[in-house]
Amino acid sequence: MPADLLEEEAEAHVRGVCFKTGPPQRTGVELEWLVQDRSDPHELIPVDRLDAALAPVEAPGALPRGGRLTREPGGQVELSSPPAATLAEAVETTAADLAVLRQAVERAGLVLVGRGLDPYREPPRVLDHPRYRAMENFFDREGPWGRTMMRRTASLQVNLDCGDDSDTASGYRLRWELAHRIGPVLVAAFANSPLSGGRPTGWVSTRQANWARMDPGRTRQPRHHPDPGTSWARYALDAQVLCVPGGESDDWTAPPGLTFRGWLRGTPGLRAPTAADLDYHLSTLFPPVRPRGWLELRMIDMQDGDDWIVPTALTSALLDDPVAADAAYAATEPLCWDGEPIPADAVWRQAARTGPADPDLAKAVRACFAAAESALARAGAPPAVRQALTDFAERYPERGRCPADDLLDALSRA
Repeated sequence: MPADLLEEEAEAHVRGVCFKTGPPQRTGVELEWLVQDRSDPHELIPVDRLDAALAPVEAPGALPRGGRLTREPGGQVELSSPPAATLAEAVETTAADLAVLRQAVERAGLVLVGRGLDPYREPPRVLDHPRYRAMENFFDREGPWGRTMMRRTASLQVNLDCGDDSDTASGYRLRWELAHRIGPVLVAAFANSPLSGGRPTGWVSTRQANWARMDPGRTRQPRHHPDPGTSWARYALDAQVLCVPGGESDDWTAPPGLTFRGWLRGTPGLRAPTAADLDYHLSTLFPPVRPRGWLELRMIDMQDGDDWIVPTALTSALLDDPVAADAAYAATEPLCWDGEPIPADAVWRQAARTGPADPDLAKAVRACFAAAESALARAGAPPAVRQALTDFAERYPERGRCPADDLLDALSRA
């Protein structure tokens, strides 16, 4: 691809890079953790203390199963699993690396906490890379929500293959659609961020509510189109440029209001974009389902303890088992209004506000859990994984609850 891109070349590049087709087989998971002092969850963790805690596990080969450890701008720690051939392998691999990470932070008097939003602290930005300076400048133009996202939120991301080029349940077009249909179900079932500053916010997933307030051209779902590659390419090129990559000492701040399409057409005083710039731009888009050659499902609040296994298993089962996929498609029909194939933004907001207290969402959540339980049994999933899903369903969906309700109950008793 030439250094100076044409729009049609850029659109073709996006489609080719973001939707790689083939039989859906692999599963991966990315776990973002808030890091707190074991004795005082209100205490801000100095960077040098976190550095010392993580030094033993950030060295190459320190994690036994090949996971990758990265830092987020507010000091959150992310553990990314390598892609696994089966759900069982993904869970086993991630659990082994997570055990080593937990031991390291616990030796430093710290603890990994699974919440979608830090309930007490407002930490400073601890990463000074020009990407994050430019990102903060970009989001500050519209309000405080970008800073909140960068510094205080934590998600659980499930990664699954796009799918093949068929028109069956294994095809990338139907998998893309189903991933969006179950999105509000996942928000509601795993909502785990009802507090900010130690007080209720009025949302069970304040993290998702925060995303909904940010730049819609990079955080909302794309407009539906029969060909996901077409809709995604348009979405990507019409999104504003968050930063213009340069050297480590450069200012990466992008001109206000500049879209990548506008950059392609020429911007006075700004160099022409390259294919590398386009690839970097794609990494700055944050919709609930992001295609990166695979599908990243990004709408799930982080879960505490080992409950990360549940959304990983649920999502994998619903997308990879054809019977479960059909059941999930039917269960989410009431969430799709006016003949649209995917839920409207209002449904996502309702999921973040009330979770499974909403009757339609509650019914869809229960149906999706039941379909996943049957799928895991058919696939011969490890008993511990199946039991984790069953136990979670009994604690939450079957009672019309989500993890946020536990946090609110504990606050009311305090």
